[in-house]
Amino acid sequence: MEYRQLGDSDIRVSEISLGCWTLGGPNWSAGTAIGWADVDETEAIRAVHYGLDRGVNHFDNADVYGNGRAERLLAKALGPRRKDVVVATKVGHFPGTAEHAYDALHIRHQCEQSLRNLNTDFIDLYYFHHGDFGPGDHYLDGALECVQRLRDEGKIRLIGLSAYSEDAFARLVPRIRPTVLQSWAHLMDDRFIRPGGIVEKLLAEYRMSFVAFSPLNQGILLGRYGPENPPQFPPGDHRRGKEKFAAPALRDVAAKLDQVKRRFGAGVQDLARVAQQFILGHPNVACVIPGFRDQRQVECNLAAAGRPLSAEDIEALRVIFAS
Repeated sequence: MEYRQLGDSDIRVSEISLGCWTLGGPNWSAGTAIGWADVDETEAIRAVHYGLDRGVNHFDNADVYGNGRAERLLAKALGPRRKDVVVATKVGHFPGTAEHAYDALHIRHQCEQSLRNLNTDFIDLYYFHHGDFGPGDHYLDGALECVQRLRDEGKIRLIGLSAYSEDAFARLVPRIRPTVLQSWAHLMDDRFIRPGGIVEKLLAEYRMSFVAFSPLNQGILLGRYGPENPPQFPPGDHRRGKEKFAAPALRDVAAKLDQVKRRFGAGVQDLARVAQQFILGHPNVACVIPGFRDQRQVECNLAAAGRPLSAEDIEALRVIFAS
């Protein structure tokens, strides 16, 4: 396992880390599915232990993942090994009874609850979970003051920003000055890490690191889902009904994956390596955080560790997926 520094901090994380959204199971917000299929806790704990034993030292979570279930399950899995890992969590998508999830008092409450859920005295990396701070960024100043105070109190170590558009990052980075940015990045959409892009320039200018979620595009880049038999997801799983899992989209991906297989190998671990090392081959990327449900999936994810792609390989992949 290789390790990379987060921004200009003294924290280093495993290049293959693990995302815990899947551990929250089915969930809804205002009638919209925001979770995943249910998870077997024994299998999930076994998977965490497998990752720890092979060098994974960073786990990404959020208060809204199962409304605390994912944080509590991670704490149960880590036990006394918490001291050996970097734990990240987020605030912003679970408003509770507050007018807005970035209300300063609500942030403090959620941070305290996350500390309790995670059974820890401090959070290594605490993210704003999205870039919506209300009309005219009404809640931004109070929210930023709150997390800075939490940092001064020793309850969090680093501040991060997760967002879903280049405009949000461009607007918020100069004000928040986070150490880490987080969003999706994968072969089918690398806008946030693409050389010369808006966010890539921000990362370099402010000496930040990027943490990439969905590096496998939720399993699509592993060829798990065929156009002949598109997947069916249960209620509460956010993937249910999404166009990218429908036959036309899967057919297009399959044609591109055929080209990848001819160059790199057709096994699922070959594809996992290609997808993740494509992301890791970009400057300022600290790690990828693929999700997992069991040990088998962690084994697949970790097949990429320490197996970088050449610059020629990365450019060939960019050409394949740009077509």
